[in-house]
Amino acid sequence: MLTILQKRTAQAIVNVFETGQPLGDYGKVTLLPGDPGHLTYGRSQTTLTSGNLFLLIRAYVAERDAVFGPLLSGYLERLADADLTLDHDVAFRMLLQDAGDDPVMQAVQDAFFDRVYWQPAVRAAEMLGITTPLGTTAVYDSHIHGSWPRMRDRTSAQHGRPADIGEERWIEAYLATRRAWLAGHPIPLLRRTVYRMDALKELISERKWTLRLPIRVRGVEISRAILEATPPVRPSADGAAELLRLRQPMLRGDAVRALQQALAAAGLDVEIDGVFGPATDVAVRTFQRDRGLIADGIVGPATRAALDL
Repeated sequence: MLTILQKRTAQAIVNVFETGQPLGDYGKVTLLPGDPGHLTYGRSQTTLTSGNLFLLIRAYVAERDAVFGPLLSGYLERLADADLTLDHDVAFRMLLQDAGDDPVMQAVQDAFFDRVYWQPAVRAAEMLGITTPLGTTAVYDSHIHGSWPRMRDRTSAQHGRPADIGEERWIEAYLATRRAWLAGHPIPLLRRTVYRMDALKELISERKWTLRLPIRVRGVEISRAILEATPPVRPSADGAAELLRLRQPMLRGDAVRALQQALAAAGLDVEIDGVFGPATDVAVRTFQRDRGLIADGIVGPATRAALDL
């Protein structure tokens, strides 16, 4: 199990990848040409089209002392619909930037990214037998960046599992596999993110498996003093994962079918018909309650991670 300092160091490494700052930038709003996630926001650059941004802002608005809650609440419906006109809504973007200075927003982001990305990443690492802080960092980065299950399975199929070849060799093989995939990705923006793998490989070459401080990542120093200071990106490698939920007209298609198959594999009684109807909504809520998730019927990043989608 990682210490608190090792956890903060792992998160700081990914924060550098996302915003260039070890502590992250809670108010950072980014819109990169060709990014399938469209508008991205916050410490770990959550995206509009994935539905993550809706879930984050909804959590913030629900806080009683959220300074910008009343103003941002008017955007919830558009966020839930992944309205792409928000990309260029200047008033909305300025609100997000200003909200980043609100300590309530910072606390909400910390809790949100812990629940949605960090905790699933730690569980995934432990299930695979990955225990080193640097190995866990590689898994966490992939949960933030996307396509962890695909790259995990490809690496194990080509090289064997960590239990067979050893954790350090597996992580090195994983980073090489993921780098090759990113380098050949059809989205040019993602091809440029191979730097993430290169930075992690450099830490391996320095034998930083325990994340002993200080370390440097892409020229940025991470030290105990920096991590203990008061707080002042990212294209998704999976593309735009749709936020699945019960709505009218009802959602249909392969994404819903894959969800239903995952629910059935988890032991839920659900018809696999590719239609997100009331029965599927009940199954999702049941699964969420059983796994200790928020039982809201919304298949966002935390539920996807739990279902290994």
